[in-house]
Amino acid sequence: MDSLNWDPFDQLTAGQREKLKDFQEQLLRFNQRVNLISSESERAFRTQHLLHCLTLTARGFPDGCTIVDWGTGGGLPALPLAICFPGATVVGVDSVGKKSRAVRTIARRLGLENCFTWNGRAEEWTGEAHYSVSRATAPLADLWRWHRRVAVPLPDPLGDEEWPPGLLALKGGDLSEEIAGLRADDPDVEVERHPLDALLGRNGFFGEKEIVAVRSGESPSQR
Repeated sequence: MDSLNWDPFDQLTAGQREKLKDFQEQLLRFNQRVNLISSESERAFRTQHLLHCLTLTARGFPDGCTIVDWGTGGGLPALPLAICFPGATVVGVDSVGKKSRAVRTIARRLGLENCFTWNGRAEEWTGEAHYSVSRATAPLADLWRWHRRVAVPLPDPLGDEEWPPGLLALKGGDLSEEIAGLRADDPDVEVERHPLDALLGRNGFFGEKEIVAVRSGESPSQR
């Protein structure tokens, strides 16, 4: 995760890049009726939303895994991950019904048979997942509690370039209090922080943003 000036678009197929373009068009069209992203960020969608989510592809997700996106909103990062990892199952959870319906419709129009939505509170989702992802949804302690409640072990060993199972949160700003709260809840938790400006070679929007990777310290065989 220390490859400066890495560009996630370079590793995608032409079909995936085209599908991401279609996703952008669909989301911006829905955004005229449903508040999926702020109108101020529409012009910078490719950087502030799409590229931000695609930083999670710096490592892979294994085929057959399930990824749950807590507070998916406009399908970010659920829909980009479903496009980039067709062998994974991605579930976008959101408590706002109109957002869940919009994401479900976009997934159907994009032909994404591996992407699903669930409308309700995160604490009430009854599924199982190997990974949790989130983008500015809740404090790390809450996200980790949600993940631990639904987490199941991966059936197969990880590849060298794949994320260990756990929580991957796109966060920004001073995280000292959040991480302290997380460790207070689970003293054995392991936390890795990956600054996005170092990964992408960009400051500006990415200057204080990072991927926070959280995993249990109790299951070394699943790392």
